[in-house]
Amino acid sequence: MDGPFTTGSYASPLRSEVEALPQWLRRPIGKASDISTVQRIIKQRQIHTICEEGRCPNRSECYSQKTATFLLMGPVCTRACAFCQVDKGHAPLPLDSEEPRHVAESVHLLGLRYVVLTSVARDDLPDGGASWFAATMEAVRQMNPQTQIEVLTPDFWGGVDAVNKQRDRIATVVNAKPACYNHNVETVQRLQGRVRRGAQYERSLDVLRIVKQLDSTIATKSGLMLGHGETEAEVIATMADLRNALCDRLTLGQYMRPSLEHLSVQKYWTPEEFDRLGAIARDMGFAHVRSGPLVRSSYHAGESE
Repeated sequence: MDGPFTTGSYASPLRSEVEALPQWLRRPIGKASDISTVQRIIKQRQIHTICEEGRCPNRSECYSQKTATFLLMGPVCTRACAFCQVDKGHAPLPLDSEEPRHVAESVHLLGLRYVVLTSVARDDLPDGGASWFAATMEAVRQMNPQTQIEVLTPDFWGGVDAVNKQRDRIATVVNAKPACYNHNVETVQRLQGRVRRGAQYERSLDVLRIVKQLDSTIATKSGLMLGHGETEAEVIATMADLRNALCDRLTLGQYMRPSLEHLSVQKYWTPEEFDRLGAIARDMGFAHVRSGPLVRSSYHAGESE
């Protein structure tokens, strides 16, 4: 999942960091009406969106364009990635049997044309939550047959006998026929251990490979957050690895520290640098590229290039 840009209350040192942000990372919150409508609907149904849990800087824009990203299986993640705003814990909430229906109702009430379904990592579940993705997709389609669905899944590696179950878990989601299957590598290979606790670079590339092996017609997607200390050469090498895994779509955005407990930013990449990397990605053959400081993995997800 993406590192967020928070705009709420800050401890003094973090407030100073935010005030020192480059001008290109400063963005108005957007129309309160777009945000409050979504907040009201999801609160009534006791569901979650990564837009809200991660306090995404683009949420008002996405809401106004009829897209949103729903966070399935509760707001507590069983992993502890050092960049992520989502709550961590070893005792996530039990699954809510009404969640698939509530998500479908929310999609209908909001008139969403394109929906991204993501989740916390649920290494405590027998299938890592794969069947929950499929069930929610089915519920959304029953009530919203014209809505396209993208999934942004964990690596499905945790839990018992993970080494033999990852492919089956991915197949459960693939068989539900998402419009796009997204799994983020998040950062370059050298920085994986520091940034993504519990994840591995090759394992994430394997997710994308397995999707294409199971159904080559499904578009695959991945993303990186820049600013953890990676070099441009490392970013380009990562993009090449993604293309070798037959990844079709790419997002590149700036990591912004959500609290003092999270990793500090090592570099703010400029818009010009993002533009250059985006051009390189297109030259590599990515069919859909979003590259910019405020880009997140669901940003303009429903648009063609």
